[in-house]
Amino acid sequence: MDKRNENTEQQFREVLNECRSLFEKKLHDYSASWRILRPESLTDQLYIKAKRIRSIEIKKCSKIDEGIRPEFIALINYGIVGLIQLDKGFADNVDISNDEAMQLYDRYADEALQLMLKKNHDYDEAWRQMRVSSYTDLILTKLQRVKELEEIDGQALVSEGVDANYMDIINYAVFGAIKTK
Repeated sequence: MDKRNENTEQQFREVLNECRSLFEKKLHDYSASWRILRPESLTDQLYIKAKRIRSIEIKKCSKIDEGIRPEFIALINYGIVGLIQLDKGFADNVDISNDEAMQLYDRYADEALQLMLKKNHDYDEAWRQMRVSSYTDLILTKLQRVKELEEIDGQALVSEGVDANYMDIINYAVFGAIKTK
């Protein structure tokens, strides 16, 4: 394996471990309260996180004492939640244990990692030459696509589904978290 890819995989895993740790702590505090989120609400949650990143990038400052990186972390965790919700559907109350939530989290985090490794091979580390603001714009584009797919009940003619867009959002957000560390 190429040294650069090893470094990318290591950096990707480090960010995912950071995200996992935060996710686990939030599970302790709130349990899997996100199980109640319908797909459209989850998309909107992802949207406000991405819009905040873009706003800070444009304004060059924030009035809340949190920078861009925590929002990338949130996008990763909400993206994984989105994949879980697509798999399980939403619920009217918390219907899974914290252990089950962590197992699902790990499954989808690993799927995102595996997808990144394949794409990174094909794109030859192109993400390293991209601007962080491009990740933000691509995430917002993916969210717009998700909204469009939600409007047509996922009945796309030729496009990837919501799950593929969530995976791309996770991966772009990991790259943003790596570059803003």
